[in-house]
This record gives sequence, C-alpha cells and structure tokens, in this order.
Amino acid sequence: MELSVDPAAATPPFEQIRSQIADRARSGELPTGLRLPTVRALAEQLGVAAGTVARAYRELEADGVVETHGRRGTLIAATGDTGHRLAAAAAAEYAERVRRLGVPQADALAAVETALRLAYGEPGREG
Repeated sequence: MELSVDPAAATPPFEQIRSQIADRARSGELPTGLRLPTVRALAEQLGVAAGTVARAYRELEADGVVETHGRRGTLIAATGDTGHRLAAAAAAEYAERVRRLGVPQADALAAVETALRLAYGEPGREG
C-alpha cells in the first residue's frame, strides 16, 4: 500500500493518511478485509510519529472505513452503505436537536447548507 505524507501541506499528516485510505477503500482499490500495516510499521514507512497514524486509524474506525480486531490487526471494513447510514444518523440527531432548541426549519436547513459548503470548500452564495 503506497501512501505519502507531504509535511509542507496545510493539511495535517493524520488527515492526509486518513483521506488516502478512505478514498482508496471507497474506490475498491483497498478491498474489504485487507489488513493494513501496523501503526508502527506505517509510521516508519511514512516518516511520521506512531501517534499520527494511530489518530488516522481511530478516525477511520469511527467513520466505519476500518475495523480493528485485536491481534488480527486493522482491516478494511465492508463499508457498503456505512457512510450513508452514519450520515443519516447524524442528520436525524441534528434534526431532533434543532427541533428541541426551537430553531425554525428554514434556519436549520440554511445552517446545514452553509456547513456543507464550508466542509466541501465551496464558495458561499452572495445574497
């Protein structure tokens, strides 16, 4: 598995690692069940601290991209609709929270649209 980290990039090294693995898992380049290198081995390969790789692996696990199985190591998860399922759960949680806070639906939707534009790096609408 060829990964790289650009120490001069604005994106933190753990995020560079996380996004490369997530993108390759989604595309199928990293197949379900593939065992990833140990934290220590990948850190050595990339020339980063073990904590950097550990953080990337933790975030990948939280996103359902990988599963950690003790002595069997960290494996690419059978993602299927994991991303969509997690997004739906987050949306339901957000909807319930804004309802409890009394935020009007139009304002709640506007907040989501703004957050998505920022997350995806899209420019805001002039208005």
